[in-house]
Amino acid sequence: MLGTIVNTLAVVVGAAIGLLIKKGIPERIGDSLMKGLGLCSIYIGISGAFKGENTLIMIISIVLGTLIGEAVDIDKHVNSGVRKIEKKFSKGNSGNSISQAFITSSLLFCIGSMTVVGAMNAGLLGDNTMLFTKSTLDFCSSIIFASTLGIGVILSAGFVLIYQGGLTLLAIAAAPLLSNSVINEMTCVGSLVIIATGLNLLGVTKLKLMNYIPAMFLPIVLCMFM
Repeated sequence: MLGTIVNTLAVVVGAAIGLLIKKGIPERIGDSLMKGLGLCSIYIGISGAFKGENTLIMIISIVLGTLIGEAVDIDKHVNSGVRKIEKKFSKGNSGNSISQAFITSSLLFCIGSMTVVGAMNAGLLGDNTMLFTKSTLDFCSSIIFASTLGIGVILSAGFVLIYQGGLTLLAIAAAPLLSNSVINEMTCVGSLVIIATGLNLLGVTKLKLMNYIPAMFLPIVLCMFM
């Protein structure tokens, strides 16, 4: 849970700074920070990818997982749901400003591959590196959001704690039921998604990352037969 706690505090502190400075981070600096963190994500992903023990399981997981993700189009449905929620809470004037800030920032901080992969790594391996990287991203984002949307951004820290913490606790509960081989293969596949996240942050690609998430869980089945 350390990674989630740090992430929660990062949002609170970042939002507090945003409320104080009002102007947020200059776009040029913010863009450079995001790209720098993209490079860090790629490094983290490459490091984790080598934990895999069976290349064939990794390939099959990515292929089948991507087919499942694209068939369902998880990324499209997630983004569509986000837009509907944001649209609902953006109606009206100042009375909904806190709600809008809370919803918008909560979705930004919690919907994405880094949340899922980071929580899985933290729960299964006790590795909070991805969540620490995400914390830095959320820290920068919370400054920007709080400076424009207001105090509602701080409230989203509670949602981060509950949602991301819940995923981590689920992974912790599942860890004893999974063999080391399964965990290593899940880490390998998840690390490839982290690399993809880094490439998106750098602007090199525009991959639909959520469509790759099913691939992370396929090693649980594939390791029974391979």
